[in-house]
Amino acid sequence: FWDKIEKANYFLETILSTLDEPADGRLIMFLMRDPVQDGGQWDMFVNLVEKYGVLPKSVMPETESSSNTGLMTKMITTLLREQAAELRRMHANGAPDDTLRARKQEMVGQFYRMLCVHLGEPPRSFEWQWRDKDKQFHRDGELTPQEFFTRYVGFDLNSMVCLIHCPTADKPFNQLYTVQHLGNVVEGQIVRYLNVEMPVFKQAAVEMLKNDQPVWFGCDVGQYLERETGILDREVYDYESIYGFTFRADKAERVDYGHSMMTHAMVLTGVDLDDAGAPRKWRVENSWGDGFGEKGYLVMNDGWFDEYMYEVIVEKRFVPAELLPLLETDPVVLPPWDPMGALAAAE
Repeated sequence: FWDKIEKANYFLETILSTLDEPADGRLIMFLMRDPVQDGGQWDMFVNLVEKYGVLPKSVMPETESSSNTGLMTKMITTLLREQAAELRRMHANGAPDDTLRARKQEMVGQFYRMLCVHLGEPPRSFEWQWRDKDKQFHRDGELTPQEFFTRYVGFDLNSMVCLIHCPTADKPFNQLYTVQHLGNVVEGQIVRYLNVEMPVFKQAAVEMLKNDQPVWFGCDVGQYLERETGILDREVYDYESIYGFTFRADKAERVDYGHSMMTHAMVLTGVDLDDAGAPRKWRVENSWGDGFGEKGYLVMNDGWFDEYMYEVIVEKRFVPAELLPLLETDPVVLPPWDPMGALAAAE
């Protein structure tokens, strides 16, 4: 609920900051393509938790629209495009900034009503009670979502960092990056990626798993995926025998020429290491249901990891100490359509 509200507001703020851009220019056309998506980034998640807290699922259960977001997203997109056109039309007719902002606030109110229809209204507070594993009953009175996060989750969100591996010439390694106009909470932190070489990227993921912590990651899931068995392996299909030649583009070239980008987020839950401690294959938890792969789990071999993994969220303590000061530097700003921003548009 709050992610959609914040993304709608973020989009409208972006429209207000680009009123003089031509409607048929690349920027406006890009912004109109997917105004509000289901996807996102770690920093966007942090923004939501810090502002709104979290709820037990029992307090705000799933609805038809939360489980099948297509129609809801379509209607939100329709309204956002209409509102963008209205704000730009008002500006062209000479409306002052305060008038535009007042109208934008009314527009956000429309989204609040729309999301209440689809998802229900999020509770500002709730009575928390539960039974433990020994069937003992407990009650902790009335809590706000922020209080619930502090008391029952208590996770240090700032202990994590987003690493990417993108070996393209325009993104030197050991540099911090962000993507223009990519975000959700206007007053929240911006999206930040630290681009590192593959050994650093991979070892951080290994150390997380050895520490019994799952690893959220972004990848290009459609490449060399055998759906029935749930295998991610570049050799799972033998195209060379069929066509008589091999596909030779490397990872950087595939990204530069639009053949590969982040399309889906999943979670690493295990890794198989050889006697020297090098990864052989990875266990992946997906969100496509028990009928996919092995009861919802996939196996990714290490060669696939190298070629189609782009992003992991890891604890800072598993990043080499000499790289940590880079997190405090000003990030290089990538254009809105950069492939490293593609995961926010994933469904």
